[in-house]
Formats: sequence, structure tokens, C-alpha cells
Amino acid sequence: MRANIQNVALKRWLAYSLGVVLFGGLSAAWLTLPAAPLDGPARSDRTVTRAVRSLMEQEHLSRHPLDDEISTRAMKSFLEGLDPRKMYFLQSDVDEFMAKERQIDNQIQDGDIRFAYTIFNRFLVRLDERVTLVEKLVDQPHDFTVDESIITDPDALRYPRTEDEVVDRWRKLIKLNLLTFKADGTSDEESRAKIKRRYHALAKRWHQTDTDELLERFLTAVTTSYDPHTTYMSPSSLDNFRIMMRLNLDGIGAALQVSEEGYTVVTKVIPGGAADKDGRLKADDRIVSVSDSNGEMIDVVDMKLNDVVHLIRGEAGTVVKLGVQSGGVDETKIYAITRARIELEDSAAQSEVIERGQKPDGNPFKVGVIDLPSFYMDMAAAGNGQNDFRSSTRDVSIILDNFKSKNVDVVVLDLRRNGGGSLTEAINLTGLFIDQGPVVQVKDAVGRIQSYNDLDRGMAWDGPLIVLTSKFSASASEILAGAIQDYHRGLIIGDESTHGKGTVQSLLDLGSQIFRSLPNPENLGALKITMQQFYRPNGDSTQKRGVIPDVILPSLTNAIAMGEGDLDYAVEFDHVPASQFTGYNMVGADALSRLREHSASRLQTTGDFAKELERIARYKRMKDEKTISLNEEKYSARRAAERDAEKEEEKHFDEQQGNKEREIFADDFYNKEIVNITLDYLKELENNKVARAR
Repeated sequence: MRANIQNVALKRWLAYSLGVVLFGGLSAAWLTLPAAPLDGPARSDRTVTRAVRSLMEQEHLSRHPLDDEISTRAMKSFLEGLDPRKMYFLQSDVDEFMAKERQIDNQIQDGDIRFAYTIFNRFLVRLDERVTLVEKLVDQPHDFTVDESIITDPDALRYPRTEDEVVDRWRKLIKLNLLTFKADGTSDEESRAKIKRRYHALAKRWHQTDTDELLERFLTAVTTSYDPHTTYMSPSSLDNFRIMMRLNLDGIGAALQVSEEGYTVVTKVIPGGAADKDGRLKADDRIVSVSDSNGEMIDVVDMKLNDVVHLIRGEAGTVVKLGVQSGGVDETKIYAITRARIELEDSAAQSEVIERGQKPDGNPFKVGVIDLPSFYMDMAAAGNGQNDFRSSTRDVSIILDNFKSKNVDVVVLDLRRNGGGSLTEAINLTGLFIDQGPVVQVKDAVGRIQSYNDLDRGMAWDGPLIVLTSKFSASASEILAGAIQDYHRGLIIGDESTHGKGTVQSLLDLGSQIFRSLPNPENLGALKITMQQFYRPNGDSTQKRGVIPDVILPSLTNAIAMGEGDLDYAVEFDHVPASQFTGYNMVGADALSRLREHSASRLQTTGDFAKELERIARYKRMKDEKTISLNEEKYSARRAAERDAEKEEEKHFDEQQGNKEREIFADDFYNKEIVNITLDYLKELENNKVARAR
């Protein structure tokens, strides 16, 4: 699901060229390049590497051996992760590395990852050379009347063979940078200064890579060569994953990102958090320094985001001091904020009741909307036997009780930005809408099939149900949507298909795996490993194919290559025998035909959907383009024609990814059509408002 749209694609291409996908940001102190390479693996790396190798051989769904094929895939993945645009390595570097591409499996068997350090340190050398080159190229005059272009398709590029090829490729990239800044209204002097800061900062950040990060990067290159969802998590990544699943942490309550100018920027102040209650920290503020455990202020400009977050987080009740610059002004103010427990409610289920249409008695229909961004569960609390642990099923159940007290006519469950989560939660939450029966079937590496059933009698909601999906709906979302569709329990509305992630990952804590007898083993990270495959009650896998909605609406995301089938080495689709289950009569073929016809008729007369179709066509045209013109006149014409579209598409992408202020159910043209379909559906159910077994 790592895709963007329209000119967002151009920005992402530039980001790949910079190598900032994981490291983002610029430095204010950019005049000195770091030079020290990483010395070599940490003492624990051999132990971790051998453990990962053993678990992959024993537990992975494919049972694929760690062999030369995996070695070749891993080499390709590792190199692309460092240099996706082929801007840094020389062809001679790659030839040298590829001579050993079939040896990685043997090295992993021995727990030896020194080859990763060889490649990475060569990358740092090339990176520093390119930054020196940028210094020269930026200050040179550039002719923007020349009719030349830059290749944007990675597959159409090869690594440069000579220094002349290096210079020409970077000259064109600098021209594109300058054109982009100029189109945004930045002065020539400021543009050149920003470009210099950008690349010096990039080098500095890459040189901050530590042994844990490199181990994670290299082992994940190996594990994703089996399938795209098997990854090694470093200790810090494991900590962050656990925070995400339990929806709480101790800190100030602010969402942060690193800007292109090297600052840690506040993207959102979380309502109810410590910073929100303090009242001074605002969105778009820049955090330039943070106090350490001794109260000393540490400069965090150009620091990796994870390191900044580590400084800001701390035990509830303790004080952290932040050096903050507001409104683009360089004046720094110190805010002392007392840390507190933060509930990440924006990642939890939220709801609202909207009134639309008109019933025969003249009253409006009450539509209860539930926005569910993930299937979450506090795993630690559940594992410790706590009865009141946080979970999506508990939260949705409370919402449904509230809906019933308000006499809601229909429930709309919005999974459009739900990328999955806990399998247990997907099963339990589906059980809120069916009486009893199989929710999902799971097949393991040796072909054993197990059905996971809802065993609780009764339904928390037995009335009309709409489930909203998109290309972003994955994994656990597809389990729920697939089960609801198979049971004919509710109507599915959305993109042409869901994401298509039909595999099951288990999180294996490596400390516990290696030191089984120790009660509190060292945090050595974890292996998130694909061990099983999902199947719907009807026997179809959700893998690659996803769930095809009952009513499909046009959407830009339909055109984006971001499904499971677009990922390297994805597991294939297949079938298992159908389970036995009793369905409902809430969706019939004749009703579906009428719902689709009515929706299609409305779309033909809705101007906003006509514009959406134009955006889709424009995106497809751009996706097929392999170059960008560096002629200023041509570039400006292209840029002007797409500027408004870019803003709309960035907004669309950010909303789907949850990057912007969250609305539960926006009053836009897309949701209005969803409501229209919902009201049509209610009319179809006038004589069958309660789900009955058939």
C-alpha cells in the first residue's frame, strides 16, 4: 500500500531520489559532512540473524528454503532500498556486489551480516561524493530553454557507468529541483540554498544510521524475499508496534514528522493530551530542541524522528522541555510540558448519527456511522489476563448499544482506511453482526485448514448493515467484509476491490524465542512472519483478489497500483472447501441489480463524479509517462494544468491514510452517493428489516 497519486507521485519520485523515504528532513547545520562509517555488526546481531533464519525455515507459510533464489531477491531489495533511483551507486559497485549475490544465504546461515556493512558503507561514500557534486552543480548556471527531460521510471534506468553519466544525471535532477521550487514561488537564491541544505542534511541523517537500523533493513530485505509482509522489527520498531496496538503511550500528545527543512514539525495536537491541555503547542510549530533526562536542551534539528520521539516520550507525570519556533519565525520559546498517558483515540472506533431522507411517516432516516481505522487490541493487557483490556470489539459494541438507544435505522461500518490488525478482533467484531458460524478459515504451511467461528449467540446489531471498503482496506477488514458478503448479511460498497492481503502474520518475540527460560528476556526485536493464509466462509481466499463490493463506485484509488498483486513475491490466490453456515436474506440478486442501476443513473448526472472520472483519466495518463520535461515553458504548462488536481489528490490520499484532521463521515459527493445507496437499500428491506436466518 505504498503508493501516491498524481503530482504526489512526482514528489515521491523526488523523495526517492533523495533517499528520504525513511529518513526525511533537512538540516540547519549543513556545512559539515559526517564521514565515519559503521564499524560492524553488534554482538547480538549473529544471534538475531540465526534466530530469524531458523524461524523462517521452520514457520514460514511457503516453506521456501533459504537458497540462492532468496539471496538474489534479497540483494535486489537491499540495493533498491538504499538507492531506488540509481543515483548513488556506480555500475562497478553493483557488479562487485552482485558477484556475491548467491552467497547471502550461506552468510545468513552463519549469522554473518558483514556484507551488509560493506554495501552500506560504500553507499555512504557515494552519498558524500554526490553531495559534494551537488554543491558544484547548484551554483552553476542552468539553461531552462533546452528541450531535455529526466527519466522518472526506475525500471528504465541503469546505474551510471562513468563519472560523466553521474554528473549528467545529477545535473538534470538539480534542474528539476530548481524548476519545482520556482513553480512554488521560491526565489532563485533561496532555492539553491535549500537544495544544498537538503542534500547535506540527507547525508547527515544516513550517517546517523545505527546497527539496529541496518540489521532491520538487511534482514527485512531477506524476509520480504519470501513474501511482502514478513519483516524483522528492531527493538525500537517492536516498541512502536506495541504502542500502536494498545492505543496509548506516555508523552505530550502530538503527531510529528520531519520537514524538508530538517525540523521536527507538529502535524497535529492530539485532543485531550498533555500538549492540548497546556495550550501553547500548535500544529505547524517546529520543535528545534528537547531536554534530555538531565534537563539539558538537546538540538534536534536534522535528528532522526525516532530519536526525537524517544526524547519526548517519558513516564507520565514527568516534565519535558521543548524549544519551539512558531509561525515560521526563528525565535525559539521554551515550553515545559508535563507528560501524561495519551489515549490515541484517532486510531479508535468513532461514530456519529446523521439524518437523511424521509420515511413514510415524514421523519428522516437515522444512519449510524462507525469509522473503524484498525482492528486493535491491547495485547499485553489481554495476555496478562486483564478483563477490561482495550479492543475494537468492545468499543464498537458500546457504539451499537448507543445506536439502538437512538433508534438508528441502519449502521454504516466504514473500513475504507482500515489496514487490518488483530485476527481475533476481526472474528469477534464480525460476530457482533451474525448469530453464530464460521467467520474465516485458515490454512497453514502443511495444508491443515481450521475454521474460526463466532461462538456467541445473538447479534449486537441485527438490523440493516452497510460496509464501506477501499483499496486501503486490508487483511482483517477483508475478513469481516468477506464474511458479511458470504452470509448475505449486509451490503458492501466501495472501490473495485479491497487490497487483497489474505495472509496471516504472527509476531514472534526473538528474546522470548531465544531465551525461553528467562522471565524477562532482552528485547532483541521480533519477526513478523507469514504463517497462514485466510479464506472466506465460501472457500475463496482474499489473497490478491480481495473482496469485490456489491456496489462499486468510481475512485482514484482504483487506478493506483497499490494492491497486494502489485507487491513483489506476494502469495498466490487459491481456494479451500466452503464451510457450512446459515446465511441471511438481507441481500438478494434482484435487489443488487436495482441498487446498481439506480446508482449508475445518479452518477451520470452528478458533476462531481464526472470530475472524479477526469482525475482518474489524468492520473492514468501521468502514470504512463516515463519522463519529465526540463524545459521551463513545457514544465510550467504541465505544472499549471495539474496544480489544482494535485491539491485535491493530496487531500484524498491524506484523508485515506489518516494524515489530516479526522472527519467521521464527511459531507462530500462520494459519501452523499453512499447515503443514496443506503436509502435505496432500506427501501428494498421495507418488508424485511430484521436479519432472519434462511
